[in-house]
Amino acid sequence: MLVIGESHLSQANYLINPLYENLSAQGAKVHAIGACGASAGDWLKSISVPCGGDRSSSTGATAVIKGRDAVTTPIKQLIATDKPDVVVIIIGDTMASYDKPAFPRAWAWQGVTSLAKEVAATKTTCVWVGPPWGQPGGKYQKNDPRVELISGFLASNVAPCIYIDSLKFSKPGQWTTLDGQHFSLAGYKAWSEAISLAISDLPAIKSLKKP
Repeated sequence: MLVIGESHLSQANYLINPLYENLSAQGAKVHAIGACGASAGDWLKSISVPCGGDRSSSTGATAVIKGRDAVTTPIKQLIATDKPDVVVIIIGDTMASYDKPAFPRAWAWQGVTSLAKEVAATKTTCVWVGPPWGQPGGKYQKNDPRVELISGFLASNVAPCIYIDSLKFSKPGQWTTLDGQHFSLAGYKAWSEAISLAISDLPAIKSLKKP
């Protein structure tokens, strides 16, 4: 299972470690990669990002956290190297433009549909996890109306990836954040457990587990 995503997967006390551990406990062999600020389109090429994380069976008991030497790797290259049965994409907050008056729909559509098509071209099962509720305000000016907008947008545009709606996992403001967008470890553990259960319940995933 290849997991790629944004800054939620970039720090040891964020999502990357609990999600890796939850998915591994279900029997998956996992490679999780985070890239701070990376939008969907940034995974079609290699770009420098300010921080990132990487965890697989080769990195040991915790994620390797990267600073300004972090880069994205094109999704087709990652798939060719890892040969995953499933690609999990956790991207939404970086594309919501919470601090802007208007949602950049055309730009977001181009990136999201292009990434979904790249995965589909490899005939790999794809799951796209949408953003969860945060707490209004903070550094990134996350707000409930825009979270709902980006979640609905992703649900309508990530096909053939299967969409998982993280807004169903909690109530607005339920999980404590550090800055309105990134959670405390308790929030990330709760989100991780919910993601893992949702993935395991998907018919497409259950079929992969059959001998």
